[in-house]
Amino acid sequence: MYIIVVGGGRVGYYLTKALLAEGHEVLVLERSATICEALNEELGSICVRGDGCETTTLSEVGTGRSDMLIAVTGDDEDNLVACQVAKHLFHVPRTIARIRNPKNEDIFKELGIDVTINNTNIILENIEGEVPTHSLTHLHDIRDKGLELVQVRIPENASTVGKPIKQLELPKDSVLSLIIRKSRRPIVPSSNTILQAEDQVIVVTSHESEDELRAVLRGE
Repeated sequence: MYIIVVGGGRVGYYLTKALLAEGHEVLVLERSATICEALNEELGSICVRGDGCETTTLSEVGTGRSDMLIAVTGDDEDNLVACQVAKHLFHVPRTIARIRNPKNEDIFKELGIDVTINNTNIILENIEGEVPTHSLTHLHDIRDKGLELVQVRIPENASTVGKPIKQLELPKDSVLSLIIRKSRRPIVPSSNTILQAEDQVIVVTSHESEDELRAVLRGE
């Protein structure tokens, strides 16, 4: 794959190294001459000095033939612009943007960015066992349908433990697809399936229904 990485800082550097190791063709766009020079000395001639938000620059590096553009600068607005230009002017199939401010995530998704990487959510999702208030993990975006696959953990003290699914008032756009239980094979739930403590419930839902879904499954 031909992948363009906008931003050659620490995130861009390690990402580029990993992509190159996997055999991808990678080009980095970086404004800083010092960073660009350092990348080229270590990784080969893979960095071009330029602004990933500018149409001319993106055209010069062959964005029109790229399979993916990943914007990982330290500025949310720059990442958004770079992805939007790549998507709408160069028809790049896949765009990924790093987000520093969690409040911007909804805006990015509404504006058509395929994947958003929110460092705050990643940290919370990886320590969800220690942070009981954050019990919903994003698994996959079904972008063309406006849906996503999420996982909700049912805590031991949830009021929904012992209740059948048919008694829950789930959001209309949410479908329970799988329940993973400790020491047992995953089950496809029916309306009569009883929720148990520590169930990992896999659900197809919309981003807008996340909070309602979590509250219903946990009885909050």
